[in-house]
Amino acid sequence: MRVLVCDDSLTPSSPPPVGLGRRAKKGTELAKRKTSDDPKLPPIPSTLPILPLRNTLAYPSMVLPLAVGIPRSMKLIEDALQGDRLIGLVGMGDGSIEEPGPDQVWQFGTVARIHRVVRAQEDTMQVIVQGMERFEIVEWLEPKPYLRANIKVRPDVVEEDLELDALVRSLRELAREVVALSPHLPDEVGRFLAQVEDPRHLVYVITANARVGKEEGQEILEADKVKDKIRILIRHLTREREILTLEQKIQSEAHEEMDKAQREYFLRQQLRAIRKELGDEEESGEFVEEYKQRILASGMPHEARKEVLRELKRLDGMPPQAAEYSLIKTYLDWMVEIPWKKKSEDRLDVENARQILDEDHYDLAEVKSRILEYLAVRKLITERDPAATETAGKKPPKKKPEPLEKKVKATPVEDVIGIFHELPDEGVSDSDIEAELSEFVEPEDEPDFYDPDHLSDEDVLGEPEVAVGPRRATAGTILCFVGPPGVGKTSLGQSIARALGREFTRMSLGGMRDEAEIRGHRRTYIGALPGRIIQGIKRAGTRNPVFMLDEVDKIGSDWRGDPASALLEVLDPAQNHAYRDHYLDVDFDLGDVMFIATANTLETIPEPLRDRMEIIQLEGYTDHDKLEIAKGYLVPRQVRSHGLREKEIDFSDEAILKIIHNYTRESGVRDLERQIGKICRKAAVGIASKKKRKYKITPKAVRTELKAERFPSERTDKYRVPGVATGLAVTTGGGDILYIEVTKTPGKGQLTLTGQLGEVMKESAQIAFNLVKSKTAALDIAPDAFEKVDVHVHVPAGAIPKDGPSAGVAMTAAIASLFTERRVRNNVGMTGEVTLRGRVLPVGGVKAKVLAAHRAGLDTVVLPKQNAHDLDELPELVKESMTFHTVDMIESALDVLLDAGSKSDSAGTQGANRRKKSTKPAEKPAQKPAKGGAKPGTSGRRTRRGGKSPAHPVGPTQRAGTTR
Repeated sequence: MRVLVCDDSLTPSSPPPVGLGRRAKKGTELAKRKTSDDPKLPPIPSTLPILPLRNTLAYPSMVLPLAVGIPRSMKLIEDALQGDRLIGLVGMGDGSIEEPGPDQVWQFGTVARIHRVVRAQEDTMQVIVQGMERFEIVEWLEPKPYLRANIKVRPDVVEEDLELDALVRSLRELAREVVALSPHLPDEVGRFLAQVEDPRHLVYVITANARVGKEEGQEILEADKVKDKIRILIRHLTREREILTLEQKIQSEAHEEMDKAQREYFLRQQLRAIRKELGDEEESGEFVEEYKQRILASGMPHEARKEVLRELKRLDGMPPQAAEYSLIKTYLDWMVEIPWKKKSEDRLDVENARQILDEDHYDLAEVKSRILEYLAVRKLITERDPAATETAGKKPPKKKPEPLEKKVKATPVEDVIGIFHELPDEGVSDSDIEAELSEFVEPEDEPDFYDPDHLSDEDVLGEPEVAVGPRRATAGTILCFVGPPGVGKTSLGQSIARALGREFTRMSLGGMRDEAEIRGHRRTYIGALPGRIIQGIKRAGTRNPVFMLDEVDKIGSDWRGDPASALLEVLDPAQNHAYRDHYLDVDFDLGDVMFIATANTLETIPEPLRDRMEIIQLEGYTDHDKLEIAKGYLVPRQVRSHGLREKEIDFSDEAILKIIHNYTRESGVRDLERQIGKICRKAAVGIASKKKRKYKITPKAVRTELKAERFPSERTDKYRVPGVATGLAVTTGGGDILYIEVTKTPGKGQLTLTGQLGEVMKESAQIAFNLVKSKTAALDIAPDAFEKVDVHVHVPAGAIPKDGPSAGVAMTAAIASLFTERRVRNNVGMTGEVTLRGRVLPVGGVKAKVLAAHRAGLDTVVLPKQNAHDLDELPELVKESMTFHTVDMIESALDVLLDAGSKSDSAGTQGANRRKKSTKPAEKPAQKPAKGGAKPGTSGRRTRRGGKSPAHPVGPTQRAGTTR
């Protein structure tokens, strides 16, 4: 006899039947026979051994088989067999407890009599018990060697009246409906329920055999009145009836759909046979054949080909009216249209590339040098490494395809086991098994088109697959152009593509928040499409385009995902050779793509993403650069775009400089081109109306056409007073100047900060204030000068947020100027972070700040000593026309920044006083630094080599932002 052996202390030997089954019927008849044949049942003692039930409950008059395997429970059964054979069966909420205690079982249970005990294998007992009566545990006794308790018998209360009759009738009818809706229960079960007259017995029969949970079954057992038990059971059976009704409805609908599909299949087969007899070619056959040819010509790798053939096979056997038909067709269209093997052959001519880059862009020597380096390396590898010829667009010699091994379809293990009703014993021979399996193993068919394993790469592609991964030479060229708007980052990518002879495609990342924009949507979604990376490559038509990712610093993230994290795989040369789009669901090689990213600032780019790119800074242009760009690029382009001829309009250099000085103040040339376009439109109106034939654009004409100057000529020394300093800052629009104003009023030594400053900049102001207070003796300031006044530090353009540590030198100079009454030199810009000890620490964005100072008309810049190497990156024109002081202590900086003992003058006499005074520091002569940077020292200085300061004066700043 087979017995279910469990680790649980008490478990049903077999799973309880669903609904009312044959075993329940026999058990009930046995219970009725026992109670009727033996009216004198043994008396129930007040103390019983308690046996917990794990996954079932015992009810009065019901027979229950149990498997006992816990030593404690087996001891209980053995002791009960020696006595009156009566035990108490109680349920428990948590069936995972191996040996539950008194507080882990329910208080109501059923007194049961042991009828039979069979010793089974592995130290288990098969026990058959019959429930007798309900009881309640009054007091627990010593729990060893097993649970024992004092009990109180609680017979059910039966109130025979009309309400009970109505409840019984409703219960019996409801149970009959449940049996009728259950397809696995015979009709005899319903007739048996009609014969049970005792309401109490009927309740327990239905409860024991219906789908009643432990908690709900315990609720029925604990109810004292039979009426309450029936109400609980009616509530449960009503819910079960609704579930069975819905199941039957779902099965019926599914059956109808299946019948409809079968009917359509047969009709379609008949239609196919009729068309074949008529000699008409099938449209679907042509459709599938067309896709076969396109798949063969696409050159996709083995994995992609296998997936496409699988989907094509599904499409071939699917009617066009099916919901998935259009989805599969769209997927196949994408797969065959993607350029799997089509590549642009690189134009590896370094001198030609140099010429193209010079034609399209002025200056930008560093960027051009990097592109030429890429071309030179690729050319040398291609010429000297035969294995790299395929990366240059050349086809390596074809190899003879190796014969594929013969594959035999294997029968799954589940099918083999399912052939026999039970596992074969020793009496079954191998020949018998083979004979029985023969009808289940499909015969070996001829290789068909849909099985890619039977096709060699030579048959499908016509040539070997393109090499991917580490074998590719110079893979993973990912540049990132960082600079303010208008410096030519995006147009530079187009020039690179033209120089390389590749296709160009771009994608803007600004404001992108959905990760699926990069990786695509899964095909299970309605309207799913590949990501924009795959879309861009399909649009380019080649697998190795120049792919520009614009505004990579403006990517967002929300609950839909983080696109910046999705870009990590795209821009990682070690991973992108096996890039997997969610829609395609196959690997695509991005290693031949030349990615170029653009950004305005590096601060908002995540560090892991920044680490995968080669950063190239484009800080901006000088006025001389802007003049040359306008003459060589902007003016001719605007003249052509407005329908004008070159002889009809002529811009003088002075006119262009006036636009640069008085109508624009930017790092790039976008606004400059916009102003030139405005003048061209004015000229187009005059020429179209035949008022004039030719326009000569002079500074006066610029003033007439563009109206009031946006940045009027205004020297800062006209308002020169102590407490004003000119700092240098870096914004998203490039470098800019930043004015710091300090004043004092009678008070108690408090510091007030205004101008919408960030936390770091507020800390810089506090450090500067305390630093000046700590150096009152060195600066010849009265010791009590700070005790009776309040100091107010203000940074103009208060509507614009400003933050960063590099304004520390400027704030210190402004506060020191206010209390020493020594004015800050008006031709000096300054940057640097200060500490409480007076050290000047290095900052970032030096090139952008110096270019901003040059545009603003400043001829002297004070920098931290550790930033001296940044001067090597400046244009020669800027280095020749400006003076640089590198300092490492604030005392050296103040010696350069503050005039020697000069007091503030009235506005009317400022100009004369300024012309009489020297702007050079009195204590140190100018030192000519070595080529490539300022001479190291406490106050090293680079003097201007020839010429005066730029003619355009300092105007009010238009932007302020992060000072780095």
